[in-house]
Amino acid sequence: MVTAVPDDPPGDMPDDLPDDWPARGELLWEPAPGAPAGTELGRYLAWIAAERGLTFPGYDELWRWSVEELSDFWQSIAEWTATRWRVVPEQTLASRAMPGAQWFVGGRLNYAEHALRSARTRPDETAVVAHSQTRPPLALSWRELADAVALCRHGLRALGVTRGDRVVAYAPNIPETLVAFLATASLGAVWASCPPEFGVRAVVDRFAPLEPSVLLAVDGYHYGARVIDRRVEVDTIEDALPTLRAVVHVPYLHDAPPADARPRITWDGLLAEHGLLEFEAVPFDHPLFVLSSSGTTGLPKAIVHGHGGITLEHQKALRLHHDLGEGDRVLWFTTTGWMMWNLLVSGLLVGATLVLFDGDPGWPDLETLWRLASDTDLDVLGVSAAFVMACRKAGVAPPPHGLRELGVTGSPLPADGFRWAARVLGERVRIASTSGGTDVCTAFVGSSPWLPVRAGEISGRYLGCDVRAFDPDGTTCPPGVVGELVVTAPMLSMPVAFWNDDDGSKLRAAYFEEYPGVWHHGDRVTFFADGACIVSGRSDATLNRGGVRLGTGDVYAVVDALPEVEDSLVVHLDGDADTPMGELVLFVVLADGETLDEALRVRIVSALRDDLSPRHVPDTIVAAPSIPSTLSGKKLEVPVKRILAGARAADVASTSSLVDPDALAWFEQLAASR
Repeated sequence: MVTAVPDDPPGDMPDDLPDDWPARGELLWEPAPGAPAGTELGRYLAWIAAERGLTFPGYDELWRWSVEELSDFWQSIAEWTATRWRVVPEQTLASRAMPGAQWFVGGRLNYAEHALRSARTRPDETAVVAHSQTRPPLALSWRELADAVALCRHGLRALGVTRGDRVVAYAPNIPETLVAFLATASLGAVWASCPPEFGVRAVVDRFAPLEPSVLLAVDGYHYGARVIDRRVEVDTIEDALPTLRAVVHVPYLHDAPPADARPRITWDGLLAEHGLLEFEAVPFDHPLFVLSSSGTTGLPKAIVHGHGGITLEHQKALRLHHDLGEGDRVLWFTTTGWMMWNLLVSGLLVGATLVLFDGDPGWPDLETLWRLASDTDLDVLGVSAAFVMACRKAGVAPPPHGLRELGVTGSPLPADGFRWAARVLGERVRIASTSGGTDVCTAFVGSSPWLPVRAGEISGRYLGCDVRAFDPDGTTCPPGVVGELVVTAPMLSMPVAFWNDDDGSKLRAAYFEEYPGVWHHGDRVTFFADGACIVSGRSDATLNRGGVRLGTGDVYAVVDALPEVEDSLVVHLDGDADTPMGELVLFVVLADGETLDEALRVRIVSALRDDLSPRHVPDTIVAAPSIPSTLSGKKLEVPVKRILAGARAADVASTSSLVDPDALAWFEQLAASR
C-alpha cells in the first residue's frame, strides 16, 4: 500500500469552483444544414406537421412539447409507427402518478407481432446476420425468421407454455435465443435470459424467483481461443429450478450431447412440427420480459417490463435518436444478460437488420468489432465506453467503413474517448453517448441527428423524458450545477413492477422515496443551458472532498490513460475521528512489468492534480490484482466501498455475474487487514 499526500490538502482548498466548471467540450460533430431532413426524425417532424399542424424551430422546443404534452406526444408516436392494436385504447394517459401511471388504457397488442411486421412486406430481405467465434456465420431472411418463430411457438405450446408462463434461457446472443424470445412473446408468456458466462449462482438467483416452466440452454461456447463447456452448469441449474416442465438443449459447442447426458428436448425437436404464426393480444402493461439490474449497487433487482411500453419506447429511441429505419444494419456488442440485448432485438420493430455477435471482442485483437462493422456494412455500431477507451489506449485504427453512428453506453465516455472516436472514424460519424438503465430499458439522455456532439458530453434529453438535476431539497439545479438525476413525469417504459413485489413497496423504495412522486435514479448529472449534460457516476459512489462532490469518471479518464495502468477504481470512505474528511482510495491494476513505486505514484498524483484538481488526488493508492466489474463493463464502486466498510461480498453483489467472480474476494481480504 502506498500513501499519496498531496502538496495542498483538500481541506485547505477554496470551496468555490470556477463559474465555467465543468468546462464545455469542443465541438466534434454538428448537424448538416437543413437537419434533420433525410432522417427518421425528419420524417416524424414532417408527419406531425401534416397531421397535427405542429412545427418546431429546434430540438429544445420539440423536447419541451414532448414532456409538457405527454399524452399527445405518445399518441403521435403510436400513430406514426402504425401500432397494431388488437383492441384500441380508450385513453392514452389516464394517470400521471408515479408510480402507477396508466398508459393506453384498455389497449391490447403484442410486441412480437410488431417485431415481425417486415416478414409480410419484405419477406426475402435479410433480417438477421449472426457472427460467432463458436460456429460459422449465418443469415436469416424475414420469412425464415418468422417461420422459425412459428415453429418454436408451436413447440412451446406443446410443452404447455401459455400466457403468463415463464420461459428462461441460458444462452448467448445467437439466432436461437432471438427466435425463442419472439415465440415466447407471441404466446403472452414472460421471458428472461442470462448469458452462459454467468455462474450457476447468478443464474439461479435470477431464474428461481420466476418459477419458470421451460429452460433453453446451450452446452458451451468459444470465447476467443478458449473452449468453455457448460453441460455440468446446465445440470445444476436444472436441479435448482423445480418448476421446470422441460429443458431444451440448444447444441452450440457440440454437435450432439454425450451418450450419458440427461434426456432432453433438442432445439430441432422443439421446432419439428408446423404451427401457425399467431399473436396473443395482451394488455399494454402485460409482462414481456424480466430484466435483472447489473448489481453495481447491490444484489440484482427483478424488473418487469411490459409489451406496450417497450414496443413504443424502443421504436422512439431507435428511430428518432439512433436514426434506424428499414434496411439499416445495427450491431450492439452485448450479452443476453444486459438490457442492450433487448434494445438491439427491438431493431426488428423498425425493420432494421440485426447483426449479432457472440465472442470476445478483444480476440484476436481489438479490431475485431471494427472489422465486422466494415464487413457487414453496419450503419450503427454500439459498444461500451470501456471498449472505446481500450481501443484508444491500444492505438486501434478501424478499417474503412460505412458507419454513421457509434453508440456508446455502459458508463460515461471520457472526453478523450470522444476525441479518439471522432479522429479515427471521421467527421461523418455521430458519437451517440447515452445514459439510462435496465430499470427503464432505455436512455434518459442521449444523441439526436438534430443535436451537436461535444467532447465528454451527452447531447441532450430523450424525447418524452422530463429528466432534470435536483438538489437535496428537490429543486431543479441551474445550468452547470451538478445534482441528482431525476425524472419528474412518467416514462412509457418505467417498470410495470418488480417480480414478487405485490404491494409495490420494493419499487417505491428503489426509486420514489428520496423525492416523493419523482423518479430518483441514483446518478449524478450536470445539465447545461442547451440541454446537453455530463453524467458523472452513481450518487452513492460520488467522491466527497471537502464538501465538494466529484465524479469518479473524471478520475478514470486520467488514470486509465497512463500507460502503466490497465484499470482503476476509486472510492471515498466515510471519515472517523482519525480521518474526519474521510479517505479517498485509488486502486490500480498495473500493466505487465510495472510496479507501484514512488515514481509511478508521483505520476498518478501529478496527472490528477494537473488535469483535474488537487481535490481529485487520492489519500491512498493501492495496487490490486483486478477491478471488479460486470459483464457490461460497469465498475463495482459501491460494493467495494461497502466491503471496505465491513460488509461481506456475498451481501453486496452477485459475484458470479462478474467478469472475474473472484475479484471481490481480494477486497474482502484487504478490508480485514485494514
